[in-house]
Amino acid sequence: MELTQDIGANFARIALGHVAREYPHKLDHAMGEDTDVLPPRALHPVFFGSFDWHSCVHGWWTLLTLRRLYPRMAEAGEITGLADATFTEEKLARELAYLERPLSRGFERPYGWAWLLYLHLETERHLDRAWGTRLEPLARAFASRLGDYLRVLTYPITVGTHFNTAFALVLAHEWAMRHDTGLSAAIEGWAEQAFAGRSDYRGWEPGGDEFLSPVLTAALLMSRIRDRSDFTPWLEALIIDDGWMERNCEPVFVSDRSDGKIAHLDGLNLSRAWCLSGLSRALSPHPQTDAMDALATRHLDSALPHVAGDYMGEHWLASFALLALLAD
Repeated sequence: MELTQDIGANFARIALGHVAREYPHKLDHAMGEDTDVLPPRALHPVFFGSFDWHSCVHGWWTLLTLRRLYPRMAEAGEITGLADATFTEEKLARELAYLERPLSRGFERPYGWAWLLYLHLETERHLDRAWGTRLEPLARAFASRLGDYLRVLTYPITVGTHFNTAFALVLAHEWAMRHDTGLSAAIEGWAEQAFAGRSDYRGWEPGGDEFLSPVLTAALLMSRIRDRSDFTPWLEALIIDDGWMERNCEPVFVSDRSDGKIAHLDGLNLSRAWCLSGLSRALSPHPQTDAMDALATRHLDSALPHVAGDYMGEHWLASFALLALLAD
């Protein structure tokens, strides 16, 4: 399936329905005293919606990406007006002040950090607005923290949830390639040290609440930092030669979409589709590219009908569907 304006408009309506919806809300908030007990809109005047901070960030990425791709869709004007009212200097300064609290050192690390950088990259593509300029101080603050984090992160975190290191570095590396060559070099060096020696993957995925594949996110990261001649034999040794892809990488079943953790599995199908499509293009030409493309399509088809329906998935799944549909 390819992204169309009709699909994009549907995704936009979904995201418009939650980026400014404050409740229900799950805070990532460390409190030091009574005065720190505040509602989401007071703590985060920009990213208070979408059930949690990081989902609001990538909900905005979804909206602005679709505004750029389909400027004539009916929803584009509403996106513009809401973004103008949201991405103000005063509100973004308060988001930065929150990040600079001593208790915020681990706030949204690393998933929310990476999505903020990816959102900033998208805002800069909207040349008719100052959103990118206004968001840049916050983006650079997160980038600085990511560089510091990589210096102390001895081992990769390979779970299939928000703490996954490789997924965050895929998004952050794209931002760093444009904005911070020191950070991009740090990401590349860290990834080589963490993953270059891995082979013959035998992990027990999927986990029951995962929305990321530990092995495919690591592979996608390596595809972004290695040339094809070095990447191809590494990937073959990781998941192709041992048959993991054919044996274990099947679309997963979701038993209860009203359960926020189990609903993560729809995201796993979407993120696998994104990874598999990216890996196929990094390998091409290769005997396995057609199989990877077919597998990506099966994963995508299994999840797209469930992007909307229950708020536990609806507040975030469109972003991952968009990643998969835009995979290159």
